Amino acid sequence: MRMTARTPTGGPGNGTAGTATGLRRGNPAGEMVIGRHDRRVAGRVVVWLVLGVALAAALAVPWGLSGYWLRILTSTFMFAALAQSLNLIAGFGGRADFGNVLYFGLGAYTTGFAMQHGVPLPLAVAAGAAVAAVVAATVGVPILRLKGHYFAIATIGLMEGTRELVTNVAALGGGAGMNIPLVRIEPRVFSLVMYFVMFGLMLAYTGVAALVARGSLGYGLRALKADEEAAAAMGVNTMLYKVAAWALSAACTALVGGVYAIWQSFIEPRIVFDVVMGTEYFMMMLLGGPGTVAGPLVGAFALHILSVLVWSRFLHGHLAVFGVAMVLIVLFLPGGVVPTLRGLRWRRAPAWAVARGAEGGGG
Repeated sequence: MRMTARTPTGGPGNGTAGTATGLRRGNPAGEMVIGRHDRRVAGRVVVWLVLGVALAAALAVPWGLSGYWLRILTSTFMFAALAQSLNLIAGFGGRADFGNVLYFGLGAYTTGFAMQHGVPLPLAVAAGAAVAAVVAATVGVPILRLKGHYFAIATIGLMEGTRELVTNVAALGGGAGMNIPLVRIEPRVFSLVMYFVMFGLMLAYTGVAALVARGSLGYGLRALKADEEAAAAMGVNTMLYKVAAWALSAACTALVGGVYAIWQSFIEPRIVFDVVMGTEYFMMMLLGGPGTVAGPLVGAFALHILSVLVWSRFLHGHLAVFGVAMVLIVLFLPGGVVPTLRGLRWRRAPAWAVARGAEGGGG
């Protein structure tokens, strides 16, 4: 007796014809798949259009801006880059590195010290990133064994200890700070250069976050974040992944710190090792969505622009506003803006697809 294999959709053969037959008969599952695919394609087109418009605006806007708003946007890009750097260890890896600003300060001071001794500007900035990565890899082995609030307290203690050390080293200017050799170009041109450098760092770090999210490092970090013991039991080298992520995060943060030192031409310990600043871009990452590619950018733009507007009206109360904002984020957006919007989209999609399928089946 001859038998013919049939697919679940009712069509004969290897499944292609069956799928088509199922769709012609108004199969809800088939229409759901097509509906989801169409929505994904449309979503990607919208994302790329928005990114294209934003990129064109970022390249065109600074030429007509006043010096004040040019500086505001430059600092916004800087905070977005810092939030994206922190995202590598805190977002993907789930490690609350509240002392991440340590590497910002190390990058700033290493760059300034190197430039004072005649090292070319690009090499000085690269040296700052290298020093930060080495420090993170060295202290990471013992500190990354800690978890939760113990790890957070350890990173803050490490940062505070480094600040006190720098404050008492005469070769680094001590508490009086350090002057950075000036870049001798016209002030307006210098401001534009800093604008585009910070913008470039923000884009580059977003690209790094996208690569990490889709690579083995990202999968390993997400496994550690979900359950470190289970990941270790399955053969994941947990310490290697944690140290690699922290060193990468430190290098990226230090690179921004080096550019900041050149931009300001003067640094001091209380500014570049400021725990409030570190907490600020930690909040930006939380607001946008830790462990996402776009989240730190969304959080940085929303929170920094808000802080500028609040600071301009409430000079002594803006820190209280940040405190309230952090409480609201934890209570109402624990996953961040981007994951929340994504969750709403996926909750709507199945209901819409099933409704379409039901209409087709009823006809």
